[in-house]
Amino acid sequence: MKRPGFRTRRVAELIQEELGRLLIRDFQDASSGLLTVTAVEVTPDLLTARVLLSVFGNQDPEALLEKLEKSKGALRKALASRVKLKYNPRLFFVLDRSPELQDRIDRLIDKVREHDD
Repeated sequence: MKRPGFRTRRVAELIQEELGRLLIRDFQDASSGLLTVTAVEVTPDLLTARVLLSVFGNQDPEALLEKLEKSKGALRKALASRVKLKYNPRLFFVLDRSPELQDRIDRLIDKVREHDD
């Protein structure tokens, strides 16, 4: 897989930073739990951005994802006003499962250590 170029990485970082701020301001509340933008992957043409989200403390992260999908246009417009690019990328929101996997691996390692003792 080809590594992203400097511009692609920089745009992804900017989008991650600004979307994180927007989501905290507009979507963070007691019912949504802790919402974090863990990564943004931008295509080389900068027209599409895949936003990986991590949600802690929410019983239904899928409902929060649906809420984000419905607000995608407003988020894209707010992002365009903060990040000046020639083209405003289309946003695709995806739940990031890596924290759950990391937690599972940690628990398995703990079990192995207990078994060895």
